[in-house]
Amino acid sequence: FAEFDDAANLLAANPDATTISIDEPVEIPKNQHSHLQEPGREEDDELLGTDDSDKTELLAGQKKSAPFWTFEYYQTFFDVDTYQVLDRIKGSVFPVPGKNFVRLYIRSNPDLYGPFWICATLVFTIAVSGNLSNFFIHLGKPTYHYVPEFRKVSIAATTIYAYAWLVPLALWGFLMWRNTKVMNIVSYSFLEIVCVYGYSLFIYIPTAILWIIPQKVVRWVLVVFSLCVSGSVLVMTFWPAVRDDNRRIAVATVATILLLHALLAVGCLAYFFDAPELDIPAPAVIPAHNGTTVITKSH
Repeated sequence: FAEFDDAANLLAANPDATTISIDEPVEIPKNQHSHLQEPGREEDDELLGTDDSDKTELLAGQKKSAPFWTFEYYQTFFDVDTYQVLDRIKGSVFPVPGKNFVRLYIRSNPDLYGPFWICATLVFTIAVSGNLSNFFIHLGKPTYHYVPEFRKVSIAATTIYAYAWLVPLALWGFLMWRNTKVMNIVSYSFLEIVCVYGYSLFIYIPTAILWIIPQKVVRWVLVVFSLCVSGSVLVMTFWPAVRDDNRRIAVATVATILLLHALLAVGCLAYFFDAPELDIPAPAVIPAHNGTTVITKSH
């Protein structure tokens, strides 16, 4: 009780004094807390997605808690609406310099819906455009007989889907391995890498349609433009994740990503559009002496 008497005497002497309860938590001002952070840390969090995005990634992991052999587990990968898909497509076509595609669009809700249908649309676009290009190039030649090449659909599907799955798988394994060597490397999940690659291929859909134009100069200009757009998405996504690694390894990783991306575009253009096609002559009709006709094929 002597302590209460002393406090009462102090308050009587100074009525304007403020009291603090020891049970009340002491709050640190926000400005002071921000000064305790290392300089440049906010920029790293923005590029790498290591701040609030870690919380969203944890929540996303809690949302996908169903066993992998159940239908509900895979249903969550397609739980996106039209506005989210369109927003991610717009982000892949109009990349923002200095912004991370995973942090801005993917990490809150990674999906397989957009990458699957983008790859499927690209397969049929390349196959159909390749056949139309071949038809328009040989149009008007009397010795040419048009035959649709349905095998191009299976070849395009094998190439594009293998690229959209195997390359992200290899990159994901490489980042996981380097993460054990260098602690500062940020390792994306496999689903996030698949999303980045899938959405980065969207620019090739209108490009493949324009490849019907029978001008090689126009086609190669379109290839370079598409590579610059889609390649910038990949670079701005994966360079912040490997830049703290050994300088040569980081540069080699990004160069390999761009090289494989360029090989896909150049290979599709060279095989489906610029490949030399053999003229298939139309069958010749030769009248016989007995009034019947004989159809022959020249080889």
